Amino acid sequence: MTDRDRNEAGRARNARPRDGLGRPLPYGADGVERQPEGIERSPADTISEAQRLLDAGRPFHAHEVFEDAWKSTDGPERELWRGLAQLAVGLTHAARGNGNGAASLLERGADNIEPFREAGPHGIDIPGLQAWARQMAEEVKVRVRVEPVAPRLLREGL
Repeated sequence: MTDRDRNEAGRARNARPRDGLGRPLPYGADGVERQPEGIERSPADTISEAQRLLDAGRPFHAHEVFEDAWKSTDGPERELWRGLAQLAVGLTHAARGNGNGAASLLERGADNIEPFREAGPHGIDIPGLQAWARQMAEEVKVRVRVEPVAPRLLREGL
């Protein structure tokens, strides 16, 4: 029996390389660099890093950035970060050709960020993200594969 790969805290992790959409590749294959896990960033840094990854066509990795924020946040904004993570992983599923999974996650993410619609914390364009997610969800319901378009996270001018 082989030892499982573990992080510094002793938690199991999967050391298999992954492609740009987060799909596991065979051991020894060349994959893309993984996002480090458990990084605590400021909200501005979280948004900036996630936008960079979305623009680079790496929504799975943007999801991991949002997931770090979600897991390290207590209070009401925890649901904001969870909803944004769901939008990013929904985009991942759309890029992978999984229309049902994409639509479900995009719709759930859009619903989960609804409580932040009026305030738009950290300059996040909640109405714009919801419109983007719902349109993308409708597209993947009627077509097997769509060309995913990265959303803009911040309101224009920020």
